[in-house]
Amino acid sequence: MALLEFYGETCPHCIEMKPLVEKLEKELGVTVEKYEVWNDEENAKKQTEYDKGLCGGVPFFINTEAKKFLCGSVDEEELKAWMQGTGGSDVEEK
Repeated sequence: MALLEFYGETCPHCIEMKPLVEKLEKELGVTVEKYEVWNDEENAKKQTEYDKGLCGGVPFFINTEAKKFLCGSVDEEELKAWMQGTGGSDVEEK
């Protein structure tokens, strides 16, 4: 399962989510691949490839296996469900 997070280094919502992401990674034994997009052009391009108009900002979380995404700050329950592939919004194939 590929769990990806796109974030901005000084984004207050991203900073707010960081300890929650780390806590759930340990609790669930998963790894979220993190890509800083405000200062890294290659990561910004990667976000555009995955985002396709779904979010348009950060933090942007995408579960590529379950085809689920989250946009912005969410609570622990919602983030955990996304990590497990049962929560988040559906990515529609175009």
